[in-house]
Amino acid sequence: MISAPHRPSWDDYFMAIAMLVATRSTCDRLHAGSVLVKDKRIISTGYNGSPPGLPHCDDEGHLLEEGHCVRTVHGEHNAILQAAAQGGTSTRGSTMYAKYSPCIHCCKYLVAAGIVRVVIGRIYRNTQAVDYLKSAGLQVDLYRENPAWKQELARLFTEEIPTKSAPPVEFTVTPSGGR
Repeated sequence: MISAPHRPSWDDYFMAIAMLVATRSTCDRLHAGSVLVKDKRIISTGYNGSPPGLPHCDDEGHLLEEGHCVRTVHGEHNAILQAAAQGGTSTRGSTMYAKYSPCIHCCKYLVAAGIVRVVIGRIYRNTQAVDYLKSAGLQVDLYRENPAWKQELARLFTEEIPTKSAPPVEFTVTPSGGR
């Protein structure tokens, strides 16, 4: 008997996607990713990377100002911008899943964009960012990793992709009148 795979909660599901999105990051100072969700549907994703058409940290190196790389747009900001670039997808009432806590600038963008909940995978540097979001009325949740889901993800990314093959078909060739 084959056991059914673990079905993730919505937070497990969207946080796993945020972690996968982070792999697209082009600044090695932090591989951050985010997913913007509304009504349990993804409306956009974002990772830290340069604006389209401009050089990436991976290609040109970091562009530093006061110890911060300013070549890239942060993942949270990119998710909001992607929603806008898709023809004005509304972010009002949405939830942001972020691999790391947003910086204070991204917090301002989240508040201004009408995001109502932020699920953070891990606090990064500034704990005041969480307080800022809460003071603006956003619900902020620190993601609690589910060990069963983590194990299921590891299995998903290490197993072979299943294939289905059609059952074999037997052909019978009958001679046709001398041709």
